[in-house]
Amino acid sequence: MPLLLLLLILSPPVSQPPPFNHSFHFILLKMNKEMGHRSPLLLLPSAVFSVLMAAAAAGTGISAAAGPSRCGSGGNAAVLFVFGDSNSDTGGLEAAMGLNAGLPSGRAFFHRPTGRFSDGRLILDFLCDSLNTSYLTPYLDSLGSGFRNGANFAVGGSATLPRYKLFSLHVQVLQFLHFKSRSLQPVARGSLGLISEEGFQKALYLIDIGQNDLSDSFALGLSYDQVIGKIPYFVSEIKDAIKTLYDNGGRNFWVHGTGPLGCLPQRLTLRRAAKGDLDTNGCVVSYNSAAKEFNLRLSDLCAQMGSELKDATVVYTDVYSIKYDLIANHTRYGFKSPLLSCCGYGGPPYNYNINITCGNPGSQACQNGLQYISWDGVHYTDAANSIAAAKLLSSDYSRPKLKFDYFCHH
Repeated sequence: MPLLLLLLILSPPVSQPPPFNHSFHFILLKMNKEMGHRSPLLLLPSAVFSVLMAAAAAGTGISAAAGPSRCGSGGNAAVLFVFGDSNSDTGGLEAAMGLNAGLPSGRAFFHRPTGRFSDGRLILDFLCDSLNTSYLTPYLDSLGSGFRNGANFAVGGSATLPRYKLFSLHVQVLQFLHFKSRSLQPVARGSLGLISEEGFQKALYLIDIGQNDLSDSFALGLSYDQVIGKIPYFVSEIKDAIKTLYDNGGRNFWVHGTGPLGCLPQRLTLRRAAKGDLDTNGCVVSYNSAAKEFNLRLSDLCAQMGSELKDATVVYTDVYSIKYDLIANHTRYGFKSPLLSCCGYGGPPYNYNINITCGNPGSQACQNGLQYISWDGVHYTDAANSIAAAKLLSSDYSRPKLKFDYFCHH
């Protein structure tokens, strides 16, 4: 049975939610936020996630995750700290800038906008589900969380460089150090329910950044060779972040490689590549080659630091292969037109216009997000993220080959 049909059968009937009437502001156009336009609501329930895991495994030959996670049982509550960009931002940019987004952002699953760059959940949200923990609250969000299961420092538009630019990776690590210091003060006075020093040491530190470094470099008009020349500096910032977190007690690190930049509808629209620079799936070869070079250096760094840092585990995850497989084999997963944005303007082949991005007046959202990989030309749909997360949780794309919940067993 095709995966899409299976999902539609398992999904319960959905009624239209109450209308939203949020005002919103559009800043930093290059971030291509998905906001505003109303369209029918489509849900992908959490109950379907286990089916997606099995379907993703069956479709690609990977082995499904073995059994339920032990996180959250027997005192092994998961604590997670995340650093990155819009691929992991659960509302940080919205909180930082005072934005108030409207539909269709968040129309799938959440029924409302949540500050995520998607119609629903991110890969990170599915990873939290697998750990039996609640979704992470942005560090910059002042309400709604005691941060007992960690905090999310990722902010849309972030990069590794410049290092002191607002919300860069380095700044996010500095925010974490401030967060840790302030958290331990009441713990030292006997307060309960907050993360202890042991909790910070046992926590998982997830880093997912680099896409904007590459994308911005190409956007500035740098040649392929010039972009490749900058990659060691990007990776060096990630090394510095891991070392700083390690020096402050962190021992468990999970690092995501970047995805196929050359397959993003945004990049394909802005870079009218010559036919010789497009692969068989229609993606820009030079952009993807740069992403692969970045990932190669990042993978080598993780292996090096994993062997050099005493008592530390540093896992690299090949997100590029996971996401490229969705594009190359999109029909296997029930997707159509893998390079076409669900929400945007302009129609085929990419439905992306930098002046009328998703949520801007004139943009339109597709009826059925389950059939699309790209949500807004830059970020993935809830459906695509669910399958990508299932693959990630299989451990077949991780080096060393560890389950995502390994840190709960230490």
